[in-house]
Amino acid sequence: MSANICVSKAEHHVEGASHFCFWAKRRPLAFCLRAHSSNPDQNRAQRTAGSRPSVLVPPQDNMWLREELLKAIWHAFTALDVDHRGKVSKSQLKVLSYNLCTVMRIPHDPVSFEQHFKEDDKGPLSSEGYMPYLNRYILDKVQEDFDVLEFYRMCWTLCFKKNIQPQRLKISDSDAFKVWCIFNFLSEDKYPLVVVFEEVEYFLRKLTEAMGVGWCEEKFADCRTQHAARSCLTAWELIELVGVNYFSKDVDRQILSMSINEVFSELILDILKQGYVTKKGHKRKNWTERWFVLRPTSLSYYVCEDLTEKKGDIALDQSCCVESLPDKDGKKCLFIIKCVDKSFEISASDKKKKQEWIQAIQMCIQLLRLGLLSPHREARLRRRELRQKQQLEEEDLALRMKNLQAANEAKQKQLEDMRLKMEEAAAKAALEELRRQKKQSDLQDRHRLDLEREKMVRQEMEEQMAQKSSELEQYLQRVKELEDMYHRLEEALEDERQAKQDEEAMRKLQARLLEEEAAKRAELEQIYLKQQRALSQTEAEKDELMAEQLAKERELRAASQQLDRLEKERQGALEQYQEVSRKLERAANKTKTWKDKVAKHEGLVRLIQPGHKGPQRITNWGPASFTDAELELRKKSWQEKKNQGAPSQ
Repeated sequence: MSANICVSKAEHHVEGASHFCFWAKRRPLAFCLRAHSSNPDQNRAQRTAGSRPSVLVPPQDNMWLREELLKAIWHAFTALDVDHRGKVSKSQLKVLSYNLCTVMRIPHDPVSFEQHFKEDDKGPLSSEGYMPYLNRYILDKVQEDFDVLEFYRMCWTLCFKKNIQPQRLKISDSDAFKVWCIFNFLSEDKYPLVVVFEEVEYFLRKLTEAMGVGWCEEKFADCRTQHAARSCLTAWELIELVGVNYFSKDVDRQILSMSINEVFSELILDILKQGYVTKKGHKRKNWTERWFVLRPTSLSYYVCEDLTEKKGDIALDQSCCVESLPDKDGKKCLFIIKCVDKSFEISASDKKKKQEWIQAIQMCIQLLRLGLLSPHREARLRRRELRQKQQLEEEDLALRMKNLQAANEAKQKQLEDMRLKMEEAAAKAALEELRRQKKQSDLQDRHRLDLEREKMVRQEMEEQMAQKSSELEQYLQRVKELEDMYHRLEEALEDERQAKQDEEAMRKLQARLLEEEAAKRAELEQIYLKQQRALSQTEAEKDELMAEQLAKERELRAASQQLDRLEKERQGALEQYQEVSRKLERAANKTKTWKDKVAKHEGLVRLIQPGHKGPQRITNWGPASFTDAELELRKKSWQEKKNQGAPSQ
């Protein structure tokens, strides 16, 4: 099926879309569907393996508006509407309802379906008739967890084969499905679903940024010119734009697929940041590298980036905070996430990554404190509000132009009335002239004697006519000036319209330049602050080194003096040691002589007695030669002899 057929088919769905739009306006916008995932990041691992990713939405996490689910159901309903009449057969709706209940984990009750449509047995059902059943028996009963991506894929399976030709696309069916999901996210909340070119530009900019390709304004302008008649795209036109028309043939398909996956993860899966960082354990206090994935309400970590083994979650709430930590235990670039029950110490690879993680987590906590949605949903709401504001300004400008045009028409009418009055005055003047001439001839016939007086009267009348003629010329000149003024006013209005268009273009350019200047200024301020901190740190280190050098010089001088003093003491101690060595040698000679005498007289005649059970003493005569008492007596005797020998010497 060609792209033109797809467009015409989408345009034929207006009747069914109006019914969907009618139902959406009656439902409260604040109603949200919520579900929980035990392992929400398995989709990345499945994506790498070529399998289908899945996303479960937890009650405290992402909020899925009923209108977003209704967009996918609208695609499925319009795909079943083969005749483009806004009606689908009852059997097809029954199958669709069963599939919706299965995917959303709702018990399907076929009896309630038959009872609800028991009065509609004559023919197919319109969307207006199906919406109350969908609301009451399906959407209002969603309580358990359900796979949102599986829900989207079921609706995609019903509609994509009837609207696109996969063989024409440079992207796979899985990538086309992701572009379709992104379309539903960026599309307007009006039916039939379309996405405006501002959102298309936002999507293509993110896609080219993920591919590492520079943005080409001329190429996008050409693409916008081709669709200038509608100023928006359908889902199938967007898929064909990404998969066929926009990117050149030399673009690598793998790079394009990876870029689509990255934008899909960011916008649809709400993955704000992911990467490897090192985490400190709570039990063994060891540092382990983990793959972290940040979402608006949680921070999950895995063994590696294939997301096959999940190690834990860090639930983020309003009471959490993130702070920077100084380097310690050989770990650098530290920061801590403080929660209610525990804290988590994390080390990044460098300071830039540390700052990025801190800013991303702080942004999530701030959004939770403000009670806002995810950043991308908030950005989408801001873009819509900006477009609505611009539309109101354009309508206001059109209204003012209409009022100005009405004022110009009123002035033109006044000029026309003045011209008619002038013609009427000229006719009256001509009539008066005829009457005057007739009266004058009558007076000439009847009053010849009063000729002079009549001549005077005629002169006065001629003067009056001359004055009236001059007044008439002035009046005509004024009319001409008003006509010139009207033409100049039209030219001024045209110049003002062109000036406003130029001013709007310059304002956009100035806004973009101001944003770039602000970003560069912030970057320069960061560099300046880093330089100032480095300079102050260098000065402090220099002062500290000078103080340490002076202290070390003082210590060196004191150590030198102490070394000289110790050298002198060592010399004195050496002399004393030599003197003591000489005395010890003399004493050793005397002791040897005394020991020989004792051994000669007493060692051989000592009686053999039983040994003491206590620890034996070892003397010059061997172990257990003396008892303790004998040894004490011998010590006293030896000491007395020594004392007696000392005076004699």
